[in-house]
Amino acid sequence: MPRPFRFGINMVTLDEGRSWRQKCRRAEELGYDVLLVPDHLGMPAPFPALIAAAEATERPRVGTFVLNAGFWNPALLAREVASVDALTGGRLELGLGTGYVRAEHESAGLPWGSPGQRVDHLTRTVEELDRLLADSGHVPQPAQRPRPPLLIGGNGPRMLRLAARHAEIAAFTGGRQAPGKPEGVLELLPPDELAVSVARYREFAAGRPEPAELNILVQQVLPTDDRRAKAREIAALGIGLTEDEVLDAPTLLIGTPAQMADQLRERRERFGFSYITVLDGFMDAFAPVVEALKGD
Repeated sequence: MPRPFRFGINMVTLDEGRSWRQKCRRAEELGYDVLLVPDHLGMPAPFPALIAAAEATERPRVGTFVLNAGFWNPALLAREVASVDALTGGRLELGLGTGYVRAEHESAGLPWGSPGQRVDHLTRTVEELDRLLADSGHVPQPAQRPRPPLLIGGNGPRMLRLAARHAEIAAFTGGRQAPGKPEGVLELLPPDELAVSVARYREFAAGRPEPAELNILVQQVLPTDDRRAKAREIAALGIGLTEDEVLDAPTLLIGTPAQMADQLRERRERFGFSYITVLDGFMDAFAPVVEALKGD
């Protein structure tokens, strides 16, 4: 029996409070299940934005997608997580990653470190959060016990192993560092390479008592009546994919709403992706697909 679909909206723009609350309510009306905020300089601060999102809505959960662990001290992060979970009535889902934009660390005066060092810090952060939030003496206490559900995003073997060991949700970015481009500039993974990452994760997660939910971030939602022509146009942009790979990429949705719904069903069958996240700029374009797949 496949896991039912869930749909998240990653909200990356903040103008002012009223428009933020209106956008959150609009997402709820359209059927989105999770209101998400990233963790980048130049975008909304995650935790106050999530509290405002929860206060403006009733049904959706709220989450970070994903926190840059290099920005956070584990003890201070545990305080933030517990406070937000309590203030939102247990609606928080905590997404964590290593971070991938060196310039943001430099702007913040924070160490960047090698990839291995960043994974080490994320591992320590996860382990400390597990310890602190499960402690009955921790103040404040999270509403969800022993802690809010954890999402870990990444594709490398150590990240996949960490997600298999600790996370209720494993998120696959579907991207990698673009060769010859500044650090933090990504290109999309070909579908076959993404399938290798999912298979590796499943090997690491084979001993889990309960399977995790698998998430994919859809980078673009492109309505069209001619999928092949649109794929040819996208491939010509030099994103690292051939025309056929563009049509097959889980990080892209191309076609009519019915075709997109069929693509997501096929990708759930092939990869296991049941938790689908889109960027807020595609909230309305993706809404008919959400409607078509509700309860599926």
